[in-house]
Amino acid sequence: MSTPEHSVAHYQWTDGDLLLVCHLQPKASKSEFSGLHGDALKVRIQAPPVEGKANSELVKFLAKQFGVSKSAVSIISGELNRHKRVRITQPQRLPAEALITQS
Repeated sequence: MSTPEHSVAHYQWTDGDLLLVCHLQPKASKSEFSGLHGDALKVRIQAPPVEGKANSELVKFLAKQFGVSKSAVSIISGELNRHKRVRITQPQRLPAEALITQS
């Protein structure tokens, strides 16, 4: 029996995993959460959007923020887009800046 799903515009919990909708802003002065952008969590990333550098930096940043290994963070859709869906497997902490609550 699976756990009930809980959803808000920019995130959804499913079986203990967090599905996050992100809007990426590459080439920022520093990597950080920057509030909401429509129905997505805006994430500023230092890396430029070339050769997968911004995606790699996003995975590294989210892993650190949510207290998981990089292998627990996967980009589900939007590899080549600013708008991405990301799965974080069993996050260990929820940073307040990400505006996420446990279901």
